[in-house]
Amino acid sequence: DDEIRVLILTGAGRGFCSGVDLTDSGAGGPGLSSQNFRLDELDWMGRQALAVYGLNKPTIAVSNGIAAGAGMSLALACDMRVGSEKSRFKTVFLERSNSTDAGMSFFLPRAIGYPRAADLIFTSRMVEAEEAYRLGLLDRLFPHDQLMEEAIKLAKEMALWPPLALRSAKRVLQHNSEAHLEEALRYETTGLVYSRRAPEDVLESSLSFKEKRPPKFTGN
Repeated sequence: DDEIRVLILTGAGRGFCSGVDLTDSGAGGPGLSSQNFRLDELDWMGRQALAVYGLNKPTIAVSNGIAAGAGMSLALACDMRVGSEKSRFKTVFLERSNSTDAGMSFFLPRAIGYPRAADLIFTSRMVEAEEAYRLGLLDRLFPHDQLMEEAIKLAKEMALWPPLALRSAKRVLQHNSEAHLEEALRYETTGLVYSRRAPEDVLESSLSFKEKRPPKFTGN
């Protein structure tokens, strides 16, 4: 939906997401075995990680409580994470005799660095809000009763900008986190060209600056 410029993900209950259902009837219950997977295929959690990470607009995870296991991976797949004093994170996988899943091994080291990621995965310890903010699991920390209000305010700040430029900025940022310098510079140029394919927004950016007024971008 091109009318939506920023996506906010949050939990409908007391937490963000506690991960895979471990009951007998759940996707991660006793009925799940290694025979259900092939190493060259993505499971549904992998497809979820790809869908969120690959979305062509900014995503904000609003951590309103516990984010554990695949739920933590889902939060990490978003471009930013905001939380409150009730936010908590736990990798969980080793406790369930599992290796990491749902993109955890990709997202976590990029968010907080390899040694800290190893700490959280190998110990499976709980990370409370203040430490999460300090480590970089959370990018903004707000009082819980203001959490969604502040997240929406942040999303509106992003949504002010030209949609094509915003999409291009995300694509270039993701690509260049893996690229060497020359490749990154070339990809930036490609992104710059793409971001200026909306002539009305390009003109509006210039006019609003000259006229000293807030811009109004339409994506055209």
